[in-house]
Amino acid sequence: MSDAVSIIAAKRDGHELTTEQIDWVIDGFTTGIVADEQMSALAMAILWRGMSRAELSAWTSAMIFSGTRMDFSSLARPTVDKHSTGGVGDKITLPLAPIVAACGAAVPQLSGRGLGHTGGTLDKLESIPGWRADLSSEEIHSILADPAVGAVVCAAGANLAPADKRLYALRDVTGTVESIPLIASSIMSKKIAEGTGALVLDVKLGAGAFMKNIDDARELASAMVDLGTDAGVRTVALLTTMDAPLGFTAGNALEVEESLEVLAGGGPADVVELTVTLARTMLVAAGIEGVDPADTLADGTAMDRWRAMVEAQGGDPGAALPVAKESQTVTADRDGVVTELDAMKVGVAAWRLGAGRERQGEAVQAAAGVRLHAKPGDRVTAGQPVATLYTDTPEKFAYAAEAVAGAWTIGDSAVEVPPIVLERVGDQ
Repeated sequence: MSDAVSIIAAKRDGHELTTEQIDWVIDGFTTGIVADEQMSALAMAILWRGMSRAELSAWTSAMIFSGTRMDFSSLARPTVDKHSTGGVGDKITLPLAPIVAACGAAVPQLSGRGLGHTGGTLDKLESIPGWRADLSSEEIHSILADPAVGAVVCAAGANLAPADKRLYALRDVTGTVESIPLIASSIMSKKIAEGTGALVLDVKLGAGAFMKNIDDARELASAMVDLGTDAGVRTVALLTTMDAPLGFTAGNALEVEESLEVLAGGGPADVVELTVTLARTMLVAAGIEGVDPADTLADGTAMDRWRAMVEAQGGDPGAALPVAKESQTVTADRDGVVTELDAMKVGVAAWRLGAGRERQGEAVQAAAGVRLHAKPGDRVTAGQPVATLYTDTPEKFAYAAEAVAGAWTIGDSAVEVPPIVLERVGDQ
């Protein structure tokens, strides 16, 4: 017979928890037997002491079985999903899902909303008139089974790893968000419960990411790949840079607009490169060969899938996107070459303009955000616009301008822009 106090003390003292102890505490937390303050104490002990691979696998399994697990085994196509740990201007899911679907896979992409400086995929898509994020399991299955669609981007159901939802809320207010085992189990419990057969992880590192250095990013990637592998999900991770924003936009409708440029065969080079790289990785993980995702951009089939995907979720792919009522320009303070662009500062500015929220449940402005005009490697002159800020509430401009001040570092000579993809973790 287990009890919360002895389990907390065991982890506090550096002992490895048994599967039975883990199953008991997660079930007890879900049903209310284990109090919030007890689970908070255990989370702090895990932050300090860490978890072995066996512990983490058992912990994640218990999170999964606290709710329901989706099953797509009846689909005619293999399933594959992508998860990003979050960044600024990270609109990759929007073009990626239809591209991979156009190549023959089914893509069940359960996504979230933004909080703070990182944007949420669902917030971006909700700037499309009529589009809805909340779908039933039957609707998700039907869209994935439709040979003309094959991709869905929607909110996770309330009964998908519910223990994780409760634990995340506690971690957010108890200083335990940074625990790599708890981050890994939080992400992977939802992704495994989602029922995908293969998973590609985009682990961001740099100024605009949660992981600031490559060692932490590598540790997180390895932990998640191990969890996926242990659960029978073919999992691979890419470590990618997030020092500067992806593309030239940070916001909701602004990022949808840029994604449409990519689907039309254009768009920013970095967004196209990462999208195609992730698509190729997903197809290999799904066991699909002989098709190049870049071709779906060139021949228009990815755009066709996008329109079908939007329509399947009630949206109008031909409707005009919202446009902000007010704009303000940010200019360079000297001549030279942009050597650095701080993604965090840009993300905070977009958030302050109304593109993000401080608390879950708050409304966001669909048209608010930042459009960049200069990124690392670009030559600028004093007074030249380097960004445009957009909002429907002009009183936010001063607060946003304060956030973005100093985001651009301008030097006298050109710099080498680092590669987008730094490493691969996991066999493929």
